[in-house]
Amino acid sequence: MPNANRGAVGFQSSEFEQEYGRPSKTELKRQSDALQALGAALVEAPRDRVKRVPMPEDVKEAILTCQTITNHEGRRRAMQFVGKKMRSLDEEEVAVIQRTIEGWKGASKADTAAMHALERRRDKLLVDDGALTTLLSENPELDVQHLRTLIRNARKEQAENKPPKAYREIFQILKQVDAKHRKAKADDAEGEDEDSEEDGE
Repeated sequence: MPNANRGAVGFQSSEFEQEYGRPSKTELKRQSDALQALGAALVEAPRDRVKRVPMPEDVKEAILTCQTITNHEGRRRAMQFVGKKMRSLDEEEVAVIQRTIEGWKGASKADTAAMHALERRRDKLLVDDGALTTLLSENPELDVQHLRTLIRNARKEQAENKPPKAYREIFQILKQVDAKHRKAKADDAEGEDEDSEEDGE
């Protein structure tokens, strides 16, 4: 025989579902903090990058305005406004911004790794004459005399604890060489893409 009291506990099950179907206060606070942090990351980012982020114009405007405010109290209020604007975004818009920022981090890591590789190559030039031979065989357009002088001066700077003028100049030359190789690679890849498009026609 069914129990007549079953379910009669002072609330409807639908009320129970509504109450617990909504995010808790803790969850809402966490989401709000995450959006505020995302807004802060955009405020700290370079302006030209922020301008390229796909997001509503009013949100972008709030971020770019906040970047220009140096007064502590003014900036705090502007940051609160940025947070408010961030909370007006839908999930897809937030996801796009998050992916863009993650992309920046990846690009920064790649740039840092490339810079470390150039620094290692420069240090090798100072201790290994064979490294210069390799560099010149890869880049015959480089001025061999100028490079030899720079390497000699950089060794002297290190030995005598002098400002690293030649040492820095070597790095700049390696950076230019690296940029030239990267551009050539990118041009080759572009050419291959065009060729494959023509083949597909």
